[in-house]
Amino acid sequence: MLTLVTGTTGQVGRRFVPRLLAQSRPGERVRILVRDAARAERFAELGAEVVVGDLRDPEALGKAVAGVDSVVNVAASFRGVPDEDAWAVNRDAAVELGRAALASGVGRFVQVSTQLVYGTGRGRPLTEEDESRPGGEMWGAYCESKVAAERELLALEGMDVLVGRLPFVYGEGDPHLAQSLMWARNWAPAQRLQLAHHADVAQGLLRLLHAPGVAGRIYNIGDDAPVTAVELHQLNGAEVPAELHEHTDPDPWFGIVSTERIRRELGYRPLYPTVWAARDAGAL
Repeated sequence: MLTLVTGTTGQVGRRFVPRLLAQSRPGERVRILVRDAARAERFAELGAEVVVGDLRDPEALGKAVAGVDSVVNVAASFRGVPDEDAWAVNRDAAVELGRAALASGVGRFVQVSTQLVYGTGRGRPLTEEDESRPGGEMWGAYCESKVAAERELLALEGMDVLVGRLPFVYGEGDPHLAQSLMWARNWAPAQRLQLAHHADVAQGLLRLLHAPGVAGRIYNIGDDAPVTAVELHQLNGAEVPAELHEHTDPDPWFGIVSTERIRRELGYRPLYPTVWAARDAGAL
């Protein structure tokens, strides 16, 4: 089995690939697509095959998917990029990768997406059956392009396509937890953020990659206890601003998801059920 992974130099990909390699059985290989060969050296040392090229280049895609059995598309463009770049990578390149994979005989395609595609809250934990409802302060080209990619990829026939929707990801030196204060300092005290540690993101994606009989399914990945704005300040050793207590939460269920499906169907159980457990384990 040969698995292609894209987006391997981002925060998720760079932590997922070593775990995929570590769990590979005899005869299983991993290939990565990167734009910069120098940034792939650490993966090559771990045993990954390297294809140098851009996800938006059809020739590079052809080389990347040749002989591949499965694909995990982690690549994403967001936070501060122009809208056209977000659409080019998150939808256009993802769909072209899916089509190239299908033409090459790939059996399984795992699309890594975001729980922001749900849009506004529903007054309860969001489930995979919920339709996208555009809106909210986090809505924009990133969310729109990701949900568009999901729809087009799931419509491909002749290949098992699965979608893993990620929450706010943290851990193992990832700066995301510190960066969360950019938003949390303007939230209501009890406003919550759904999290998943990198170890659990990798666990979830590996389950999607290997589970039989789940073609066409979407799975939320997350931990068991969303964290509040006050707790985010505490975790970062930051003083809670007095004005925080003057704010109200406009959508208390925004971004809060149910992980029942992945737990029941794929046996997923968070290694770090809370961010506090990760902190106590020294895994932040």
